Amino acid sequence: MSQTPEMMEGAPLIRPSSTGHPLYDTVVEACRSVYDPEIPVNIFDLGLVYTIDIADDNAVTVIMTLTAPGCPVAGEMPGWVADAIEPLEGVKHVDVELTWDPPWGMDMMSDEARLELGFM
Repeated sequence: MSQTPEMMEGAPLIRPSSTGHPLYDTVVEACRSVYDPEIPVNIFDLGLVYTIDIADDNAVTVIMTLTAPGCPVAGEMPGWVADAIEPLEGVKHVDVELTWDPPWGMDMMSDEARLELGFM
């Protein structure tokens, strides 16, 4: 069955996060401590973090994007995210991968982020 764009809206195009893992909420809070320097909202609420995958051995893989491929902090942002997560108690190792698929869009922001930026 082919999907229309309306049906695909909000459908995950990448792996789901390990929301049931005991470390998930702590990792999310660590992601919320990282900000895009050009936008006064954390990367999690901006919708830049696509997947937080936590393995059974507590190795964390974050798949994220940036607001644009030419983002001036493209080379630094993954390190900032890893630095925020790695010190958390119980985390074994952190890998941060950048992806451009799907491209980020303003519809990926949380309601809090939209409110903060005056889009609501």
